[in-house]
Amino acid sequence: MTEPSDKLRWTTKLLYGFGDVGNAINNSAIQFFLMIFYTDAVLVSPAIAANALLIGKIWDAINDPLFGWISDRTTSRFGKRRVYMIFGALPLAIALILLWNIPKDLAEFWTFIWIAGTFILFDTMWTFTNVPYYALTAELTDDYDERSSLTAFRMVLGVPGYIIGAALTPVIVGLFMTKRAGYGWIGIIYGVLAAAALLISAAGIKERKHIAESKAGAPILSAFLATLKNRAFLQLIAAYLIATISFALVKTLMVYFLTYQLNMADQVPIVMLLLLVFVTLFLFPWKMLADRWNKGPAYALGLGIGGLAIGLSFFLPHEPTSWIYLLAILAGIGFSAQWVFPWAMVPDVVDFDRLETGEHRGGMYYGVWGLATKLAEALGIASSGWLLAFYNYVPNVEQATRTLFGIRLFFGPVPLLFLLLSLPLLVWFPITRKKHLELRKQLEAQEIKP
Repeated sequence: MTEPSDKLRWTTKLLYGFGDVGNAINNSAIQFFLMIFYTDAVLVSPAIAANALLIGKIWDAINDPLFGWISDRTTSRFGKRRVYMIFGALPLAIALILLWNIPKDLAEFWTFIWIAGTFILFDTMWTFTNVPYYALTAELTDDYDERSSLTAFRMVLGVPGYIIGAALTPVIVGLFMTKRAGYGWIGIIYGVLAAAALLISAAGIKERKHIAESKAGAPILSAFLATLKNRAFLQLIAAYLIATISFALVKTLMVYFLTYQLNMADQVPIVMLLLLVFVTLFLFPWKMLADRWNKGPAYALGLGIGGLAIGLSFFLPHEPTSWIYLLAILAGIGFSAQWVFPWAMVPDVVDFDRLETGEHRGGMYYGVWGLATKLAEALGIASSGWLLAFYNYVPNVEQATRTLFGIRLFFGPVPLLFLLLSLPLLVWFPITRKKHLELRKQLEAQEIKP
């Protein structure tokens, strides 16, 4: 039976969720606009930009699990996880400013180095602050449904931030004489917002004392390998990785699709806003469905709806069309599930590790989760750059028929195929509400209290 202490106050959920506002703004801006900033504002070859970003992900092979493991072993007067949010906020802002401000007149080689170096710095500070932040989802409560509620609160606050990043970024950029200057101010504004959101969240939430004072003892390699032996975690992360590659393709190519295939460049903010508004509107409906259904099948249903909408975009004409608005609404309804379920399911699989080890190792799990997520996103972004180069993309001009075909193919049918591959892993996900309740009873019997 659920303990009363597992129920969270709405203020706790609100303040926890607020920490993701700045993250969401920057995540959206980077996913939707970083590549086009490089190709159309800085005039870097898409292949060079893609290779530089991919090199920046090599550090990801270490830093996500590393910072997760370190936070699992951390004890301080500022808490186990909050300490990283507090002391990493300002460096994260600086990294974001540098990411969007590339010095003029750099040689091609030094531009490549700048892109790779600033992306490594940004990624490091992102991991430093966000792996501990996300690990709090598993530690603020142990309740199966409260974790969904906590995640829904975070997303209700984060998705508007995501909307700002997607819809407002081109508006802000358009206020300046050049795209390059506009994106430079994006780095400054969004960097300050990210730091402020983390500091406000860290100041407003309180870690549970016995968890904050606990210290995982396993060596880093043993802790890492333990995550790979957790069958439920592997099944979840495989589904999420496949879906994330799909989303990365969609998010990166959306601006290109709207601009060059539909000739609706001026409608980019509106289409993105419409999609993300419906993502927001359906966060709690998906949460309510999860309260009556298991999380895995509900997640699969959402991905199926969103994937179908994206797949149909392949058939849109090479001219402005109002059908894009309907597809954006359907995609928003379906993809809303991506914002709720995976983040609410990770804490459930972490509980299996806690039953076996008696340790709170959420940091390592979220580190591996972050590693897989960012590698998938990087692969999606880099693949987009390679594909644009392969299909002979030329910035700021009417595209050839072959180029348009490539954009349509990898914006619609290919992401749909990836999403379909992830569905069986979710439909037959092993942790149901009933099984999780049994797990909680085993934890209580062993007196391993959250």
